Amino acid sequence: MVAFLKLIRYKNLLMVLLTMVLTKYAIINSFTTLFDFQFTLLIVSILCITASGYIINDIFDVKADVINKPAKVFIGKSISKKNAQFVYLILIILGFLFGVYASYLKGDFSYSIFFIGTIILLFWYSKTLKKIAFIGNIVVSFLTTLTLLIVFVFELESVNSAATIFEAIVNFFRLIPTAIALLCYIIFAFSITLIREIIKDIEDIKGDYSLKMKTLPILIGINRTKNVALVISAFVFLFLVFILKVELIHFPLLFWYAILFIILPFTWFFYKLNSAKTIMNFSKLSRLLKLIMCFGILSMLFIRL
Repeated sequence: MVAFLKLIRYKNLLMVLLTMVLTKYAIINSFTTLFDFQFTLLIVSILCITASGYIINDIFDVKADVINKPAKVFIGKSISKKNAQFVYLILIILGFLFGVYASYLKGDFSYSIFFIGTIILLFWYSKTLKKIAFIGNIVVSFLTTLTLLIVFVFELESVNSAATIFEAIVNFFRLIPTAIALLCYIIFAFSITLIREIIKDIEDIKGDYSLKMKTLPILIGINRTKNVALVISAFVFLFLVFILKVELIHFPLLFWYAILFIILPFTWFFYKLNSAKTIMNFSKLSRLLKLIMCFGILSMLFIRL
């Protein structure tokens, strides 16, 4: 049971759950249309699909993981490949069905494309895209932002449903502050994930090289890849400072929270990345980024307050 929970990255799933709940109740709280039952269906669907993504990724990655992180290999040891494939199949079926049902209750089956597309993209990433420099990193970053975006899309009141033109205009402008706030979180989540995925490629270079993958560190070397991460990090830092000065300056509690738990840790990350040389250094930086991401998501609570 413990091995299975680690296989599906239960800590990451808890973060996905927290992100979805905070997006609904802290960011989009003033104009939700989704009943709690429908939102529960959406959560279960996303969690099932996300967990299936971790499993299929590990199934394709066994050989590389034996080299990169042997202590974290479960498939072929505590869990057979056949059982892993069976659980993967069950999870994508459940994720798809719950997603379709949520779309049905929403009143539009076209929303099902989110779930079908995510399942296909996760499989494609695990089998092929992750072996391609930068493409795999961008795909993972995009999938991370979908956790935020899908809640917004499902919760959104349609402007077209307004009875009059005046109501439609009012609804549209009422959405703007929330859309801006959500866009900031999407940019933050995408950027932090992208940097972390690049760093993880550096961590996994030995196993990836043995499988003849074409990740960024293999193609251009560790130092150049680190420089790419530094450049992206510099843009992220400027973005955070801009948000701090333009938006958060008006909200003292959120302003100081962002400085203490996001800006300062990210500044430390940038400093340590510049001097990072060993795999252990990059591993620590990856964990620090995960912590910064967590603090970033938790900042939604201050928006609600």
